[in-house]
Amino acid sequence: MYRTSEVAAAMEETAKRVTRRRVRTRARLLQAAFEVFAAKGFGRVSIEEVCAAAGFSRGAFYSNFATLDEMFFALYQERAELIASQVTEALSQDGPGLDVPTAVDRVTEVLLLDVDWLLVKTDFLVHAARDPETARALLDHRARLREAVADRLFRARGNTELPAVLGDVDGAAHAVVAAYDGVTVQLLLDKDVEAARAWLKQLITALLTDGSTPHGPGAATPA
Repeated sequence: MYRTSEVAAAMEETAKRVTRRRVRTRARLLQAAFEVFAAKGFGRVSIEEVCAAAGFSRGAFYSNFATLDEMFFALYQERAELIASQVTEALSQDGPGLDVPTAVDRVTEVLLLDVDWLLVKTDFLVHAARDPETARALLDHRARLREAVADRLFRARGNTELPAVLGDVDGAAHAVVAAYDGVTVQLLLDKDVEAARAWLKQLITALLTDGSTPHGPGAATPA
């Protein structure tokens, strides 16, 4: 006969296995959804297509998400959180001063300049323009990026002078995010990731300095 403690331990271990399996299932569903949404566009995808791409049944889908809209929202949130965390980490590595070109290099290396992600993000933007709840999620993500940039610039005040035309650190942060937006639109059209990354570095460096930093060999310009 099993003792109560043994039964409890067995039940706890079973629950852990179920939880781990569900986490893996959810991750596979989100990865499959990312690929399908990028290829076909949100609004042109069915639950069956996502399940087929993930190798699961509809039951697996409904044990994790109620609708495709909920899945799309979760997918965006997951990627957006990752990007915001990476940018924050990249900006936290310097002391009180700020070496703008070095910091820009570090940030632009971690920013997700991936065409499939930008396709999904653009669909999310269009969806957000028509749905207030989705818009709040997008605005929150953009605010986190701006806050990370503004906080870093604020800590460098007195050591690094910003161009007066940008106003304060909040204005500079808005300009940085706007530069990222513009470069990603270009990337969606020409699909040249390396040129987009190089141009983003040049553009943000010019924004945050007097613009005199040399571009160096192989500098990219937008088409």
